[in-house]
Amino acid sequence: MAYADQEMSGSRVISIVIVALIHVAVGYLLISGLAISAVKEIAERVTTVDIEEPEPEPEEEPPPPPPEQEVAPPPPVAPPPPINVSVAPPPIRTQANIPPPAPPALRIPPPAPAAPPAPPPAPPPPSKARPATPDGQARWTRRIIENYPSRALRREIEGTVGVAVTVGADGRVSSCRVTRAADPTLDQAACDDVTRYARFNPALDDAGNPTSGSWSTNIVYQIN
Repeated sequence: MAYADQEMSGSRVISIVIVALIHVAVGYLLISGLAISAVKEIAERVTTVDIEEPEPEPEEEPPPPPPEQEVAPPPPVAPPPPINVSVAPPPIRTQANIPPPAPPALRIPPPAPAAPPAPPPAPPPPSKARPATPDGQARWTRRIIENYPSRALRREIEGTVGVAVTVGADGRVSSCRVTRAADPTLDQAACDDVTRYARFNPALDDAGNPTSGSWSTNIVYQIN
């Protein structure tokens, strides 16, 4: 369709140009005195050009408009309630004498509950302590008597000697002292023989562990 319009416009332009040239030539001939003869010649030569315009294509019909949709009317709007504006301010009450604040209430907390009595202490475990005791006393006492000092025998000295010994944790005598003197020879022989021959069961502490203890006796020296 655009090409047909362009072709039709070009034909019109050519026709206009030819007509314009004819008018110029006629005018010129009229001026030069040859208008009559020129007009005849031009009339004979001019050929009529028929320009057939192409028929315009039928325009497409526009689509039918969409059916109108019913629009629901807006809901009625209730007018807001009237606002009452109080112009006069509320009265202000003043008090000349302000009473002093009330003293704070004294609150005494209740006494704390008495603590329960402490349970009685657990009884201590039974003590295992014991003193030192002789071990095989008859045997080693006989050895002490048999070892009668020879010097005392020659002089026929007799007597009873009291001794106190310290027994170590190993059951042996660690020290000896005379608690009852009879004769210096018998006293010295009694401590020496007890330290050499005597054996003991050691003393025990409360936990039952061996410890040092003491023991005392009398040794009788008599010549038969």
